[in-house]
Amino acid sequence: MSFEVPEHVRPVRDAVYAFITERVEPAEPILQRMDEEAAALIRDLQRQAKAEGLWALGHPKELGGGGLPFLDYVYVNEVQGRSEYGQIALGTFTLQDSLMLHKYAAETQRERFLKPLVQAEIFPSFAMTEPGISSSDPTQLTTTATLEGDEWVIRGRKWFTTFANRAAYTTVMCRTETPETSPYLSYSMILVPTDTPGYTIVRDTPVLGLDGGHCEVLYDDVRVPAENLLGPRGHGFVIAQERLGPGRIFHCMRWLGQAQRAFDLMCARLHERSAFGEPLAKKQLMQQHVFDSYAEIQSARLLTLHAAHKIDAGEQARVEIGVIKVAGARMLHNVIDRAIQVHGAQGLTEDTPLDHMYRHARAGRIYDGPDEVHITTTARRVLKEYEKGGNWEFGLR
Repeated sequence: MSFEVPEHVRPVRDAVYAFITERVEPAEPILQRMDEEAAALIRDLQRQAKAEGLWALGHPKELGGGGLPFLDYVYVNEVQGRSEYGQIALGTFTLQDSLMLHKYAAETQRERFLKPLVQAEIFPSFAMTEPGISSSDPTQLTTTATLEGDEWVIRGRKWFTTFANRAAYTTVMCRTETPETSPYLSYSMILVPTDTPGYTIVRDTPVLGLDGGHCEVLYDDVRVPAENLLGPRGHGFVIAQERLGPGRIFHCMRWLGQAQRAFDLMCARLHERSAFGEPLAKKQLMQQHVFDSYAEIQSARLLTLHAAHKIDAGEQARVEIGVIKVAGARMLHNVIDRAIQVHGAQGLTEDTPLDHMYRHARAGRIYDGPDEVHITTTARRVLKEYEKGGNWEFGLR
């Protein structure tokens, strides 16, 4: 495989880059307010993206998307990720949910949720983690769904349900089987409209001071039709893993876009500012920041593209995805941290986007599984090859 951006992808990648840097990034101070003006601005950006053929590029064409193949979209996602609002403005923030529904939803579910989802007419939300429960071991989840007649009755509490306060529905992971059943076959996914009686938003939980729509939700005898089951009963873990695998690659490519942006700001700053009679760019310790950041960005990028290539070839790539989730999140945090250091006091203020980016970067080491879980599971998979008398052949697996 080649790590260069394919020639046939460059035109759309360049167009997305221009859209993000010229329209989305300058709008961030307003978008961060999450008020009516921000909502109107997002709708206008979405209208522009649709008009210019940049809408929902990673979604299948039959769903109304751009139909970019997985690996092509990965290259586009890299520049789209420069801004956290890029995926909302370009209609790709629903990709994980739309692919999940595309594969598992019944026809009535597709009509009600999938079509408006791709056009950003509705927001989705996904509920797995629970307060007080170690999400690194999801077999401990306590939310239950009991089939009573032709209805599922859901009882429990979830949190970090992103956009629950705006979503039309939530995909809820809950226990549907008896204690005797294997824990990995005990959970199911159920679609719950957010206007269902008993669905109560307890609070919006700020993350490191940022209001991001991460809601805690109480399910108090929530009743939905039996047909709202998504996919086979007891297959919640299978569906979740299929959703999370490519999703982690999308996260890592967006992180690369964020890191590139921080790197650009850092290098520009080194030429703009002087201290002790010469530009900061002449200082060896500042040059160390450039070197370390370049090495980490490039390393994470090649690891991520390698994992994407594996997925595109039909492999599960669990080792490769586990590695990039940890390496990518660390890289992003480190690069932004150095960029803040180079900016000095200004880097701690809202005069640059770095303070906002830094807080989001720290959360990346916890979302979709903390570093420690990915480190342990990845090491175990590698060591298992040696236990069997083999080895890990880099570049061949």
